[in-house]
Amino acid sequence: MILSDKTITRMLAEGTLRIEPVTQEQIQPASCDIRLGNTFSVVEDTPSGIITLGEEIKYRTITADKYLILPGQFVLATTMEYFELPDDLTAFVEGRSSLGRMGLFIQNAGWVDPGFKGEITLELYNANRCAIELTAGRRVGQLVFAKMDAPALVPYNGKYQGQTGATGSRVFLDKDA
Repeated sequence: MILSDKTITRMLAEGTLRIEPVTQEQIQPASCDIRLGNTFSVVEDTPSGIITLGEEIKYRTITADKYLILPGQFVLATTMEYFELPDDLTAFVEGRSSLGRMGLFIQNAGWVDPGFKGEITLELYNANRCAIELTAGRRVGQLVFAKMDAPALVPYNGKYQGQTGATGSRVFLDKDA
């Protein structure tokens, strides 16, 4: 079941769902608008030109209110908001259609697990032939919340729990290497 604005507002007031900072204007009929934070990370070049899954990937991270994403560039960004989801709620990140129509693809890998705490890292790709100027604080997407049929037996407590800022891949920590 997708949560309505009424339920999202009630859960925020009760403290069972935490989104900070958030304004009432961000609460939409079936979602909450998310805004772009001010940290951006790009993968640093490797001497071999190859990224492997078993080794830590190095990133160059900058803090800025404006970021110019070049044509064909991939960059990690973060939400302005910090989230804490209860154990019976999951969420999906959806990019804004208006930005997608400019050639800016905004996504995250999968969804936000129940029990997650932190800022959400966004994966941005400029598919346009022109550079696109990004501005911290601008709406870039929405979070759609879905109520689970029961609380998770094992809520999220993984390698991205508590993340802040544009957080790079931690795939090298996987146990299935």
